Amino acid sequence: MSIAVLRAFISKRKQEHEVMLSRRKRGGASEATKKDAEKSVQGEAPEKSNINDDEINKGHDGGESISLDEKSGVSEKSSKTTESTTQMGPKPPRVLEALSASGLRALRYALEVEEIGQVVALDNDKASVEACQRNIKFNGSVASSKIESHLADARVYMLTHPKEFDMVDLDPYGSPSIFLDSAVQSVSDGGMLMCTATDLAVLCGGNGDVCYSKYGSYPLKGKYCHEMALRILLACIESHANRYKRYIVPVLSVQMDFYVRVFVRIYTSAGEMKNTPLKLSYVYQCNGCDSFHLQPVGRTLEKNKSTRYLPACGPVVPQECSHCGKKFNIGGPIWSAPIHDQDWVTSILEDVKSMKDKYPAYDRICATLTSISEELPDVPLFLSLHGLCATLKCTPPSAVLFRSAVINAGYEISGTHVEPLGLKTNAPMDFIWDLMRFWVKTHPIKPQPPQHPGSVILSKEPSTDHEIDLARAASLSKAQAKKKAVRFLPNPEKYWGPKVKAGRQITMKHISILGEDTVTKHLNRENGGETRDAKHPRTQDTTTNPTSEDSTDE
Repeated sequence: MSIAVLRAFISKRKQEHEVMLSRRKRGGASEATKKDAEKSVQGEAPEKSNINDDEINKGHDGGESISLDEKSGVSEKSSKTTESTTQMGPKPPRVLEALSASGLRALRYALEVEEIGQVVALDNDKASVEACQRNIKFNGSVASSKIESHLADARVYMLTHPKEFDMVDLDPYGSPSIFLDSAVQSVSDGGMLMCTATDLAVLCGGNGDVCYSKYGSYPLKGKYCHEMALRILLACIESHANRYKRYIVPVLSVQMDFYVRVFVRIYTSAGEMKNTPLKLSYVYQCNGCDSFHLQPVGRTLEKNKSTRYLPACGPVVPQECSHCGKKFNIGGPIWSAPIHDQDWVTSILEDVKSMKDKYPAYDRICATLTSISEELPDVPLFLSLHGLCATLKCTPPSAVLFRSAVINAGYEISGTHVEPLGLKTNAPMDFIWDLMRFWVKTHPIKPQPPQHPGSVILSKEPSTDHEIDLARAASLSKAQAKKKAVRFLPNPEKYWGPKVKAGRQITMKHISILGEDTVTKHLNRENGGETRDAKHPRTQDTTTNPTSEDSTDE
């Protein structure tokens, strides 16, 4: 994915450079035309030459005379020099891999992205740097000419090389928060920062106080927690960039496997930085139901052709939820502006499809980008259809039926790449709960306690402002409607995912997760080939039957 984004970034830089050159040419031509027009209005002839004919053919104190041919040659030479300087493309990008370890990613960047200029690989461990240098030599002259490996603290190196790199890659173990302040300073204007966070237990609400200390935001345990993790990371990067009169523009934000990764461009502008509070919001999450509301941090006021930046008016919710009567939890601030650039996503997807052979993980990348391309860009967070039904204790309607009802009511709805059952929609929560009340009327449920949030919601009559139409609409995604494109792939292997922590005693829970055959093989290896049963390991035999052969051998 990073290689695909890097290739798209290089092509975008070329396009931006060409646009800049065309603007300069138009600007220079318009200025020259304007000067000639001003001189003609004043009765003066436009300047053709600074030397008249008499001075050209006349020698000065025995000196050499200047001919028209010589002067035209000088002017042609200078114009050619200007044109060659102007037509020269952008410099090959410089990439910094701040935490390179053995240098695998730096090698892939240098060898697989043809137009890359230089890759600087850093690590603070001497053994890792030595391994990286061996790998560079092993991969030939191309890698040796493009990659530099240094033993250095990434934070110090980035601080001492401000705005020198077109792309900075941060992929630490755990949180990247300690590297962000120096990373946003080392990226050149218009460059890109690629940042990964693997501490999802913190970002998804497992340790709210730790998240606040690292990222400056408080997470909430909602169905949307993984998308909220993305938005917390973006808000943190924006906060660090604002300290240096810089701001970010998200290009692509992805939650995959057990981590989140964002690709953002960084620009410098004190004026644009003022819009940051408009891109951040607090989240009000109801304790009883799945209702959530966003409270912007700031607002603008237009007056006399000037813009004033003011704090937002609030709160957007009452003290108790209007649907179930429970209290709210407050989380954030999070990035509430779009987290993807759909033009970039479309361009990256087309490039990946055109170079299918160069991407071993083509199916995974294509599925993720296809799902991202279908997301509503201006709808933060999402609802879970099964979460709504769990609140009401009812059987869930099909996703197609639910999508159709929302579309028939005049609202927009889409899926999300974060959760297969997640639904993004700009429909208000009042309509969503009216839709669920209509569904429950035709699909009755068992009675629940009156104080239960679902009972409180169902006790209210549907609003007359909302007309519920369950007729099938064009609610299928573009991928499903065209070629039945896959958006969520199955796990690559059985029992795939985080394994049991080393050093723990094997229990029935581990057997159910890993499988009996896997655990049995592991026990046999530990016992030097002696056959053991996973359900009756040595520790259990010793405890239950002290007089057995196993206990005697021990």
